[in-house]
Amino acid sequence: MGITISFLVFTISLIIIIKGGDWFVDSATAVAQITGIPNILIGATIVSVATTLPELLVSSIATYNQYYDIAIGNVVGSIICNIGLILGLVAILSPVKINRKSFSIKGGFMLLSCIILFILLQDTIITGREGNLLLVLFVVYIFLNIIELKSKPQTGPVDHEFKRCDSRGIFKIVAKFIIGAMLIVIGAKLMVESGVKIARFLKVPEQFISLTLIALGTSLPELVTAISSILKRQEGISIGNILGANILDMLMVLGVSSKIGGKGIIISYQNIMFGARIYNIPQTLYLDLPVALFLMSVLVIGGMVSKKIGRILGISLLFIYLTYLTALTKLFL
Repeated sequence: MGITISFLVFTISLIIIIKGGDWFVDSATAVAQITGIPNILIGATIVSVATTLPELLVSSIATYNQYYDIAIGNVVGSIICNIGLILGLVAILSPVKINRKSFSIKGGFMLLSCIILFILLQDTIITGREGNLLLVLFVVYIFLNIIELKSKPQTGPVDHEFKRCDSRGIFKIVAKFIIGAMLIVIGAKLMVESGVKIARFLKVPEQFISLTLIALGTSLPELVTAISSILKRQEGISIGNILGANILDMLMVLGVSSKIGGKGIIISYQNIMFGARIYNIPQTLYLDLPVALFLMSVLVIGGMVSKKIGRILGISLLFIYLTYLTALTKLFL
C-alpha cells in the first residue's frame, strides 16, 4: 500500500506543479504588463524564469533536505529529457527550420554552460562560490536574450503602455500569482518526498528516480509547449524554449541551489558494474553529464550543418535518450 500511495502522491504533485506553474506564468506576465514593463523584457526574463520554477524549487528543496542526488539528477535528467525525448519527438513529427544566428548563440551558450558545469564538478561538489559564477552567467544570458530580442525588427506596435485593470481584475491576478507560487512549492515538496520513498521502496539510488520520473515530471511544461507548438505549426518556439530551459537549469537552478545547501551540492558515488567488476564512481560526472553534453553536441552541430532539426537528427536524439534509459535500467534495476 505504501508504494501505491507514494506513486499517487507523486502523480498529484505533478498535477499541482503544472497547474501552479500555468497560473504563475499567466499572472506574472499580467503583473508585468500592468506595471508597464515592455513585452520584450517580459518574454526574455519573467516568462523564461517562471517556466523553470518547477526545476528550481524541486532542486532547492532537495538541496535543503540534503537529497543532493535528487537536486543534481533533476537538472541533468531534465536536460537529457528535453533534448532526447521532447526535441527528438518534435523533430520526428514535424521537422523544424532554424534561425541559424539565434540557434548558434543559444546552442553555443548552452554548450559553454555545460562544459563549465562539468569542470566545476571535477571535485564532485558545487560550492556556494562556484554557484556565484553560474548566477553571473545566468545574468549574462538574460542580457543576451534582451539584446537579441531588441535587435529583431518590430512587426507591430511596441507595448510600453500601462494596461488598465480594475480592482477586481488586480485582485484576481494577485490571487493567481500567490496561489500559483504556493502550488509549485507544495507540489515540489511532495514530489521530492514521494520520489525519495519510491527510490527506497524499489531499492534504487535516489538519483535514478530523479533522472527519470522527477526529470520527466519537471519537463512536462516543455513537453506541453512542444505539443502546442506543433499543433499551431510554430515548432520553432519549442526549440528556443528548450534551449533556454536547459541553460536556466544549469545556471539559475544549480546556482541558487548551491547557495541553499550549507556545503553546496555534493555528488555521491555509486557502485556501477562494468563487465565482471564493480566500480565506485560519481555517476553524474562519468555518465549523466557526458550524455547530456553529447546530446547537446549532436543537436547543435547537426542543426548548424543541416540548418534544420530534421527527422534523422530527431531519430538520433531519441535513440541516444532511449539507450541512456536502457543503460540506467540495467545498472540499477
